[in-house]
Amino acid sequence: MVSSGLRYIRWFEELGVRDVPDVGGKNSSLGEMIRMLKRRGVAVPDGFATTAGAYRRFLEANNLLGRIDEHLQDLRTGARPLSSVGKSIRELILQSEYPPDIADEIQTGYRELSLRYSIPEMSVAVRSSATAEDLPDASFAGQQETFLNVVGEKELLIACRRCFASLFTDRAIAYRNEKGFDHLQVALSVGIQKMVRSDKASAGVMFTLDTETGFRDVVVIDASWGLGEAVVQGMVNPDQYMVFKPVLGNNDFTPIIEKSMGDKEKKVVYATGGSVRTKTVDTSTKERRSFALQNQEILQLGKWASIIEEHYGMPMDIEWAKDGETGELFVVQARPETVQSQKQPAALKTYRLKQTGYRLLTGLAIGEAIAAGKASVIKSVAEIDRFEEGTILVTGMTDPDWVPIMRKALGIVTDFGGRTSHAAIVSRELGIPALVGTGEATERLQPGQEITLSCAEGDHGYIYEGIMDYEVHEQNLEDMPQTQTQIMMNISSPAASFRWWRLPCEGIGLARMEFIVNNAIKIHPMALVRYPNLKDEQARKTIGDLTRAYENKTRYFVDLLAEGIAKIGASQYPHDVIVRMSDFKTNEYANLIGGREFEPVEENPMLGFRGASRYYSDLYREGFALECQAIRRVRDDMGLTNVLIMIPFCRTPEEADQVFQVLAENGLRRGERGLQVYVMAEIPSNISLAEDFADRFDGFSIGSNDLTQLVLGVDRDSAELAQLFDERHPAVKKAISELIQAAHRKTKKVGICGQAPSDYPDFADFLVEEGIDSISLNPDSVVPVKRRVAEVEQRLGPSMP
Repeated sequence: MVSSGLRYIRWFEELGVRDVPDVGGKNSSLGEMIRMLKRRGVAVPDGFATTAGAYRRFLEANNLLGRIDEHLQDLRTGARPLSSVGKSIRELILQSEYPPDIADEIQTGYRELSLRYSIPEMSVAVRSSATAEDLPDASFAGQQETFLNVVGEKELLIACRRCFASLFTDRAIAYRNEKGFDHLQVALSVGIQKMVRSDKASAGVMFTLDTETGFRDVVVIDASWGLGEAVVQGMVNPDQYMVFKPVLGNNDFTPIIEKSMGDKEKKVVYATGGSVRTKTVDTSTKERRSFALQNQEILQLGKWASIIEEHYGMPMDIEWAKDGETGELFVVQARPETVQSQKQPAALKTYRLKQTGYRLLTGLAIGEAIAAGKASVIKSVAEIDRFEEGTILVTGMTDPDWVPIMRKALGIVTDFGGRTSHAAIVSRELGIPALVGTGEATERLQPGQEITLSCAEGDHGYIYEGIMDYEVHEQNLEDMPQTQTQIMMNISSPAASFRWWRLPCEGIGLARMEFIVNNAIKIHPMALVRYPNLKDEQARKTIGDLTRAYENKTRYFVDLLAEGIAKIGASQYPHDVIVRMSDFKTNEYANLIGGREFEPVEENPMLGFRGASRYYSDLYREGFALECQAIRRVRDDMGLTNVLIMIPFCRTPEEADQVFQVLAENGLRRGERGLQVYVMAEIPSNISLAEDFADRFDGFSIGSNDLTQLVLGVDRDSAELAQLFDERHPAVKKAISELIQAAHRKTKKVGICGQAPSDYPDFADFLVEEGIDSISLNPDSVVPVKRRVAEVEQRLGPSMP
């Protein structure tokens, strides 16, 4: 329906991005999606918008312009405070009447919308969308009000009037003053849209990039039960899902690379009777222990997000809702993402604590910075006058009324909320670290207590006791040279792989599986395999608690390991990501939950039951099968075929044959679907029998630490022998040179993933001179070593091996 003859309302389907001056960014975007993306399957509820002209006509008809300006003059001169001025202007608007023609058009639109859905009186969402004719790109997000579950013409007119009044909330006035906008040049459009019955299902927010690092190849989705306000306002710790975009169009794959269950303790639902149309209630135990979306729904939202991003040509911030009556998904808002997408990639700033401390709290890390200072514990917006500038704000959750003090904070800590909550979004915009969803910060931390807030340690951040010392390191990424030698990274943490995605490297030469097992899974794989028969009752109880959501306990191991590996693989796709199969020593395995029941006590674990020897042993074969299942899940189900595997501490070619047999039994066959299998070169036998190993593997990765200790007979952990441990010793360099020559005779690749090239620039020179194919480095060494390698290659010129 086109709004022929209507002056003050416009239907969404006739709106587009060029209509921002008339209906604001929110409403013009809804219209753009209905007009352009409905044909591609993106579902947006119908509705209409009042125009900026309707707002201005309302003010003129009630002679409000001059009276509003008088109140604003009091604010400009300091005669009255903001709270008094804002309240007076809002009361003026709320006490005013609609011109009959505007009221008639709004009522006409409402009746037509109800007819479209064959509902006598439609429940609608009424949202404010501010605009300025001469400032079409100005952002007024979060400054005005939204009203949900509005039913009936009378209630709709009241809600629209309240939206008009919300143009003069204290926070909106303060924002425009700060930006230098003329209050009377800004207008307000009201969007009236069919409500999605997500009160009977779920809703949330999604971004078309990683909100913490700016990594562009994922869609991050937050979801919780009930109306989306619970997620947006940070009332709950929602579920979080992450979808990998590059393979999303291939229906053979399910590229959900993360599923984290939030506690979702509250939900917002419809209220019946009275003027309050929504209420907050507790969720059920079943809801708290269930994901709010099924896999196919996660993928559907991911596809829609990608379509919306492609259409707008920029990263997007999108609100979605699921209708509990029909089971349908809808997009209810979409706007440009304004933080990570605006960052300049020329420099990479990283933070690192220089000492260890006592952890008081943990939560989701927002940003990657560190802040240290005193805590200001403020439990209510009525108390914000007590906030001290230059302290760390600690509160339950935030909304736009908190922004004035958030701007003065060193960092923010909340009890509730996820990565798309108000506190998270504002902290990113302000460039300060935040820790959200801690659960108990306002109870555990005291006013004036000295704390350190660290968001520099991965997905989760921490509050430490006291003021801790930290350092900031900035790497210049401009004018990076190209190198013939492939520069790769060593990565342990999935979160770290996203943090370093901007580095100029080509893949990951060593992804350490042990970090995921130790920090995310925490349980010995054999303790999951043998769970019903565990002798250690305490371990059995702990495992039961951790795996509560899993009837099949081994699936817990496979799911968490696969998700961790997938995130690492995604960070460098389509470049190779080489995942080393588990290389714990027996004493390290024993320290996992339930591990002591399955590990022998060894005098020298470094040379004991480790690496390849475990994989075909009856003591660990079933545990290794779980590792293989995780790799298959990543490659075959999620579509990350760039993930390759590496076998550590393989002592003989015959042992390699046994490992390949076990791999094949678990569905991992070298060469199938491009699977490559590398071997660590860290034992003298790997060097002396290099050609035999080369006949079996696709390439070698030199582990310089183990190779040095075994060539020189020096325990790498011995303080007394530290002066003898040197990767640059002629014996070690000779072994490396022999390996490179032997591998190249067999046309196999050789890389190095040890610490030596990072620590010793001259060692990197040696490797390039010998013709090594790749050098895998710790992230903080990538830039300087790459520049060094380029210089060596230029010096060698045509004589380079």
